[in-house]
This record gives sequence, structure tokens and C-alpha cells, in this order.
Amino acid sequence: MTNRWTSSHELNMNAAEWTWKCAERLHEQWPRVDRADLEHLAEALHAEDRWRGLAPDEAALEWLRQGIPADASSARA
Repeated sequence: MTNRWTSSHELNMNAAEWTWKCAERLHEQWPRVDRADLEHLAEALHAEDRWRGLAPDEAALEWLRQGIPADASSARA
């Protein structure tokens, strides 16, 4: 899947490159979260077709736009 923001380089990106770029964008939004945790999250996103079909920056932002599920907050109680 491509969109108007996906460059030809991003289409040829390997999993490690995609994961690094996605984690970098997540880190820009969440600078206090441990980088290793963000890399694990980016790896999990890359494993799903829905996210892998997007440019890494776009996938990170779309994932963040989903917010925290309502049931996640009750799990902490």
C-alpha cells in the first residue's frame, strides 16, 4: 500500500530501517520513554500489515492518534 507521502526509498526499506525510523518518530513524541521500548513497539507495528503498509513516520503518528484504550486505564487500578 502506498500513499502520497511514501517515497520510493521507503518502499524499498528493510524491516530494520523501517523500525528505526518509526521508533525515531515515536521518540520525538515520547522523549521520556526508553528508546528500547519504542524500538520494540516499532517492531510490533512492522509485524502488522496495517502499519507496515504506511511510511514509518506516518505509522507512528497514526498509532499515536489512536490514544490509550479505555480498558488500559482500568487495568492499572
